[in-house]
Amino acid sequence: MDISSDPYLPYDGGGDNIPLRDLHKRGTHYTVTNGGAINSTTHLLDLLDEPIPGVGTYDDFHTIDWVREKCKDRERHRRINSKKKESAWELAKSLYDAWSGWLVVTLTGLASGALAGFIDIAADWMADLKEGICMTAFWFNHEQCCWDSKEATFEERDKCPQWQTWADLIIGQAEGPGSYIMNYFMYIFWALSFAFLAVCLVKVFAPYACGSGIPEIKTILSGFIIRGYLGKWTLMIKTITLVLAVASGLSLGKEGPLVHVACCCGNIFSYLFPKYNTNEAKKREVLSAASAAGVSVAFGAPIGGVLFSLEEVSYYFPLKTLWRSFFAALVAAFVLRSINPFGNSRLVLFYVEYHTPWYLFELIPFILLGVFGGLWGAFFIRANIAWCRRRKSTRFGRYPVLEVIAVAAITAIIAFPNPYTRFNTSQLIKELFTDCGPLESSSLCDYKNDMNASKIVDDIPDRPAGTGVYSAIWQLCLALVFKIIMTVFTFGIKVPSGLFIPSMAIGAIAGRIVGIAVEQLAYYHHDWFIFKEWCEVGADCITPGLYAMVGAAACLGGVTRMTVSLVVIVFELTGGLEYIVPLMAAVMTSKWVGDAFGREGIYEAHIRLNGYPFLDAKEEFTHTTLARDVMRPRRNDPPLAVLTQDDMTVDDVESLINDTSYNGFPVIMSKESQRLVGFALRRDLTLAIENARKKQEGIVGSSRVCFAQHTPSLPAESPRTLKLRSILDMSPFTVTDQTPMEIVVDIFRKLGLRQCLVTHNGRLLGIITKKDILRHMAQMANHDPESILFN
Repeated sequence: MDISSDPYLPYDGGGDNIPLRDLHKRGTHYTVTNGGAINSTTHLLDLLDEPIPGVGTYDDFHTIDWVREKCKDRERHRRINSKKKESAWELAKSLYDAWSGWLVVTLTGLASGALAGFIDIAADWMADLKEGICMTAFWFNHEQCCWDSKEATFEERDKCPQWQTWADLIIGQAEGPGSYIMNYFMYIFWALSFAFLAVCLVKVFAPYACGSGIPEIKTILSGFIIRGYLGKWTLMIKTITLVLAVASGLSLGKEGPLVHVACCCGNIFSYLFPKYNTNEAKKREVLSAASAAGVSVAFGAPIGGVLFSLEEVSYYFPLKTLWRSFFAALVAAFVLRSINPFGNSRLVLFYVEYHTPWYLFELIPFILLGVFGGLWGAFFIRANIAWCRRRKSTRFGRYPVLEVIAVAAITAIIAFPNPYTRFNTSQLIKELFTDCGPLESSSLCDYKNDMNASKIVDDIPDRPAGTGVYSAIWQLCLALVFKIIMTVFTFGIKVPSGLFIPSMAIGAIAGRIVGIAVEQLAYYHHDWFIFKEWCEVGADCITPGLYAMVGAAACLGGVTRMTVSLVVIVFELTGGLEYIVPLMAAVMTSKWVGDAFGREGIYEAHIRLNGYPFLDAKEEFTHTTLARDVMRPRRNDPPLAVLTQDDMTVDDVESLINDTSYNGFPVIMSKESQRLVGFALRRDLTLAIENARKKQEGIVGSSRVCFAQHTPSLPAESPRTLKLRSILDMSPFTVTDQTPMEIVVDIFRKLGLRQCLVTHNGRLLGIITKKDILRHMAQMANHDPESILFN
């Protein structure tokens, strides 16, 4: 029987049929527990006194049993507490156990901050390498190279003799057509080189290092196992290729992948502590804290990182995890601040501060930016998912290296002529966020100055736009179209690719254009009633940079459907509480507009595209079906595969395991009564039988298998009975056949169940698994139910 047609047992992601002789090689050593319930008499009654190697572990692409993991942790904690008064050594062990949670998040924060600092510094240097090199110290980027130069002028502060463009070095020309063509060629050459190296490293060494990683981390935090996704190879390759991908100039960001990098650190450090190494549920608490640290170093927003972990990625978030997430985010931000990668004493490149208050009328353009963000989000999700689905279903997806090279070539060729697309996206956002002060030489600040006005450093009045501003607007319009199109095709290619920065750039471009338009409207029509009350002639009324910031938040909210955490991240970026209301208005508007076209964000859409077994807590189940409508077996299906508590032999159990591909079996008293005793996992059964044949004498194929507390009386010449009560879950979750599916779905979400047994008057009728629920929900939403398979 095909594993994908598994009608009974938990999601197995396509599963793997492991021969009995090989299964004992999988997994690590765990202490035996009785699944959902700990039976204090088990250790006295069973022949299986020793822990069975591998029992309690999970195969790749399987879902963990949250209830069993929590019971296992409670038993471990009880055991440590009972021993701590026996000796000073046991007391020290109990203290180490208590503090291990804080230690692991401290190490995670330290590693996340250090890696983020390395990524920021390396990406900036390599991005500038596309344009030239510092002759006095090649490890300096463009800005650092000209810091100490005496020849740099105020208007051309980025030009100094120490910094040589490739045209200067190769053909000895700094100006002219030849110089432009040479610089253009070298820009494309370096972009293609970085992209090619990145995709080759990902393909050869760590295929899991591609993408942003957030959809997979959401799935892992919900209890799914993806071996290697958070491993050391993935961490190493993701860190290196993230630098290369950002430096190549592709329309992607490093902020999403930094969450993946931080979670890799959390996963690796959790192996140092038995409390987390041997318990998958506890390990996910560390990963929740790690994701907060990732956002903390990505945006310099520790509080926003904690809220992001709570709102967007975490499935199980107890109060203790909230404190540890906060601490991990704090440590990571402290380390990054100590490294100071941008040389501005800030955690991000585009930190800004505004001094002009906003006015009530401005809520109208802010809300319009929110509408734009929602429309962009809805368009992007549909377009990107359609392209990714086409990539999966056609021959095009078989050539990832070619696709990355093609996207990088098109991006570089189109990006170079436009100064707003040539430099990296973080610098673009910084330029768009920055308010026009007296020290700004950007063409966006090329206003006509009133020569009679006194010079005010912090509060420059609104002025008419000059030719530089109008040409900048045209270039920004072209950059907006370019970013929209390229981001659709870039997100999902086989290099590390984040979505936060490209989305913020699109919103910032739109916001800056709107801000300049409103500013000029207020300048030329200050006598209109909407401006008359608060915008006087010669006053600084409108801040275009603020509009860019609001637009950036709106577009990011439209794509991800984040709300609270996004507002906090952006206000931590700006350092001002005054602009929370405009941000809230724009973000909520973008969410409402986006939800009108589809309720799922980009990460949920990619989870569904990949067929991950994820029950989204935000998704409502409004149908009136009952448990009996969803349970297996259905009317025309073969009967439910079950074990009896003391009637079957070892050969019978092995035959059932070999003839089916189910992930576990209900145990009943007898075929006649159908009264439920418990639930036994396929993996645990196989390992227990393997272990018994090796270590217990007299266990043969005709030995009786007993799940009962007392062994039935057998003739004297009968072979030795194999007692397997210790691997039995004595308290499997059950519902009656009349239970509404709305309640069943809620139970699965809140308890993280893998399966639930269905009974009628105490008699076993069938089983509902996580995959059955996902199929049913897909069917109710008119989607293909067979798409719920790990791909």
